[in-house]
Amino acid sequence: MGSARPDPYRVWLSEIMLQQTTVAMARPYFEKFTYRWPDVEALASAPEDEVMAAWAGLGYYARARNLIACARAVAAAGGFPDNEAELRKLPGVGRYTAAAIASIAFGQRAIVVDANVERVVSRLFAVKQPLPGARERIYELVDSITPPGGSGDFAQAMMDLGATICIPRAPRCGHCPIAQHCAGRAEGDPARYPIKAAKLPRPHKEGMAYWLQHQGNVLLVRRPGKGMLGGMLALPTGLWSEQAEPGQSAPVAVEWTEAGNVDHVFTHFSLSMRLFCAETHVTSGAAGIWWPIDRIADAGLPTLFAKLAERGTAWSIGAALLAA
Repeated sequence: MGSARPDPYRVWLSEIMLQQTTVAMARPYFEKFTYRWPDVEALASAPEDEVMAAWAGLGYYARARNLIACARAVAAAGGFPDNEAELRKLPGVGRYTAAAIASIAFGQRAIVVDANVERVVSRLFAVKQPLPGARERIYELVDSITPPGGSGDFAQAMMDLGATICIPRAPRCGHCPIAQHCAGRAEGDPARYPIKAAKLPRPHKEGMAYWLQHQGNVLLVRRPGKGMLGGMLALPTGLWSEQAEPGQSAPVAVEWTEAGNVDHVFTHFSLSMRLFCAETHVTSGAAGIWWPIDRIADAGLPTLFAKLAERGTAWSIGAALLAA
């Protein structure tokens, strides 16, 4: 008898977590999620804020919002659909993820192309067209070499080949099982593939964040569900723009002390966030959640705000020492 196929829930969860994220980064999150929510029904019934907090630090938070929506849709339907077309109708499941689930979890022939497969095939066939324009051509090439049976095993082998041997820099061609068929290697410089179009300069933005504390608590807000870091707990901020003005969108009118800044890089822009700190003796007019400072690590803040909270906590300790 053949071995049982992988659990669709675990295949789906791992593929969502691995989107634009390394295996080393995603692994502890995958282990935490599968321990806490061992099946899709458990995840579907979890409170949204708990899932968002558990995701904190993994980045690309739209994935977490789609994760919850998808889990609920799958649970309501009684399980994952077993074909690529139906899988693509689920929230957050695109072309690659649907193909990966269909082939790996359900044994369907599907064309699986992630960044690793893209790199292997670009080198194997020496694809001269630069990315992203070459993606349809690469998809056709993967289709031409994907076997009629066992496409899931084939896809995983190709992904592993790209992750361990056909790596972005200094590919280990001497260890590659298909090196003798590689057109890029025959040309003498496989690392030039895949050819990428020139990147546009990344815009830079500035912003203000506010650490407002009251009797051992700090004010946090829930960011809007749509947009950057949507649905996550965070410190109050002003708008992020090309030039931010001090005091912009401060949560209350008090005397603020600047406590340094944190630089952070998102996919499409870089950000320099200045932190302003203050203590208030009244909470009226400050909308949000008052969170215990000594439990700030449990708030599930995204990386940017976790860094800002470290500075805010240090300011709080210093203010307490000065007042003593």
